[in-house]
Amino acid sequence: MKELAKTFEDLIVWQKAHQFVLDVYKYTGNFPKEEIYGLTSQLRRAAVSIPANTAEGFKKKGKADKVRYLNIAQGSL
Repeated sequence: MKELAKTFEDLIVWQKAHQFVLDVYKYTGNFPKEEIYGLTSQLRRAAVSIPANTAEGFKKKGKADKVRYLNIAQGSL
């Protein structure tokens, strides 16, 4: 029987999303400086939204609220 996650950090999806954020920051650090307020910013904000919304949805009690936050995270992908 699988053990239930106690915190959002136990979720494999959150762990992968967190690593994705680190990778996005690493790769966008090499983008041209004129993109710092354009493409770089957009990619970073979208990437951060994924684990952030996953974590926020984790604590919600109702199924509809959980699904809403996971849908927002999915949209950021």
